[in-house]
Amino acid sequence: MTHPLVLQLRYARSEFMRGLQGLSGEDACKQLEPMNCISWNVGHLAWQEQRYWLTAGLEQTPYPKLNTLFCFGCPAITPEMDEMLATWRDITQTSEAFLDVLIPEGMLAVRVLKGRRGEFRTNTGNLMNRMIYHYWYHNGENQAIRQMLRNTGLQDFVGNIDEEAPYTG
Repeated sequence: MTHPLVLQLRYARSEFMRGLQGLSGEDACKQLEPMNCISWNVGHLAWQEQRYWLTAGLEQTPYPKLNTLFCFGCPAITPEMDEMLATWRDITQTSEAFLDVLIPEGMLAVRVLKGRRGEFRTNTGNLMNRMIYHYWYHNGENQAIRQMLRNTGLQDFVGNIDEEAPYTG
């Protein structure tokens, strides 16, 4: 049985992608300072997914450049959206091998990550929560950017959570 937090992560991912529907590659690269552009946000979430599930969980780092281009505090860049989406999709698909086998005890597994201030220790469950909330943060930011760019037909509320990621007790 899939861990409830994994279901919530998958739902947050799907809502993030739903928020990109109809976005042009040109608009995805427009930076409205002080915010990053939407394509950078996609790369940033790919970086965090890789860092948490592939590097810390599976000891793999297939896209090392993400660590210097999309980390927290990295300088703003305007990458091509198609490349960022392809990278994000590859990382999230690869991470399924890690996420599919998580059990409640696995959420308590200690993970050591390297950050800008050195190493820090946390557990998989805390990383899962951080990842879920990070998706919602950038989904909202992306919608604000799209409103400022005068995009229309944007999502206006959380999607079908009752069926796609219901509360399971």
